[in-house]
Amino acid sequence: MKKRASSLWLMSAILVASLAAIVMAGCTVGPNYHRPAVQTPGVYRDLTENPQAQAQAASFADLPWWQVFQDAQLQELIRTALKENYDLQLATERISAARAQVAITRSNLFPQVQANGNFEGGKDPSTQSKYNILGVTADAAFQLDLFGRLRRATEAARAQLLATEDAKNTVILTLVTEDTVKTQEESVKLTQLRLDHGVATKLDVLQAEQVLDAANAQLPELERQIGQEEDAISILLGHYPEGVRRGRPLAEQPIPPDVPPGMSSSLLERRPDIRQVEQDLIAANAEIGVARAAFFPQISLTGSGGGAFGRSTLFTGLMSSQTGIWSYGAQVSQPIFTGGALRGNLRLAESQHRQELIVYKQAIQLAFRDVSDALIGYQKLHQVRVAQETTVRDLQDTVDTSLVRYRGGITTYLEVLDGQRSLFNAELTLAQARGNEYQSLVQLYKALGGGWR
Repeated sequence: MKKRASSLWLMSAILVASLAAIVMAGCTVGPNYHRPAVQTPGVYRDLTENPQAQAQAASFADLPWWQVFQDAQLQELIRTALKENYDLQLATERISAARAQVAITRSNLFPQVQANGNFEGGKDPSTQSKYNILGVTADAAFQLDLFGRLRRATEAARAQLLATEDAKNTVILTLVTEDTVKTQEESVKLTQLRLDHGVATKLDVLQAEQVLDAANAQLPELERQIGQEEDAISILLGHYPEGVRRGRPLAEQPIPPDVPPGMSSSLLERRPDIRQVEQDLIAANAEIGVARAAFFPQISLTGSGGGAFGRSTLFTGLMSSQTGIWSYGAQVSQPIFTGGALRGNLRLAESQHRQELIVYKQAIQLAFRDVSDALIGYQKLHQVRVAQETTVRDLQDTVDTSLVRYRGGITTYLEVLDGQRSLFNAELTLAQARGNEYQSLVQLYKALGGGWR
């Protein structure tokens, strides 16, 4: 019995080795994937005369986000978002599901083995014999992938997995801009003091209070905007709406002196959205092979082996009985007439591949547009911020001079109030310009594909 079992195991090993050789030698129908040749610009638009933004080997997007955003509090918010944001958690679970789907699809490349067992006992009414029988069998089925249908399906599932991973993008936090108008309160106090000493007039106080009222009138709208921004940031962090801890003031946020975008050709590798659509293209290309393989025969091998063991009173002296069971077979299935379904599936796969190719080329164009818009936007907003800082400095000098003239009795306080009103408006404009420049820097970092590694 042991010799027979050894022979069966040897035959099984030879059969498995032979099947593996057949599979390895089998052809794979359908086109192999090659990255499409897409004509891309050598440099980014309108930047050839700008030394600050000329294409260089190094790129601003190659910096990790903790070097780009150097505020400790902002870094903590980003870490919290990367850990607790629900969109990122959902993207992670989709990756797990796609990885499981690859394992399911790939399992068809291997033999499917199933063990069966049953126990039966009783008394035969015709012979009045008693019996207890245990039956154990093992069934195996293996589909030969001679034309690569299963391998192409696995290739498509693996590409979908990579596309899902590329879809997991880094969350970019929105910064909160915070302004104040408390400087006007000092003007009112100064004017009231001079009135008490007979130097200023009631008209001076009234004008100062009007300026303060105008400044305070803008506070509710600023507070409303800040509250909405805080709520949005809380949701990004995976929290319920709440106040957000502040770090450095906007004016102290570091901005790099130059922002090299890097070589334009590297954009295809750095942008995760482009990588995602390319993986979708790879999957669509593999599906063509699956559709073509359906035209060819499908061959399946089956085998079964086992035995029945037990005791029966039919045997002399209640001796135990043993019965060996084994079988094998092969099945060939060849489509003959399907009413055009197979050819329709092939045409559908080819059309879906062409659609994904169009999406891929379009994604590249849109990516270059994003970078060009972001570079130009950052360049212009940087110039606006620098010019506005000059304006604020000039107006501050004017206000200082007016205060000196007012204290010396050379001019009225109206001149001081006009200068402070202009300075206040200029400072608000500067705060907005700083926020716009910093946001454009974040958009440029994102457009170049930074932050997701």
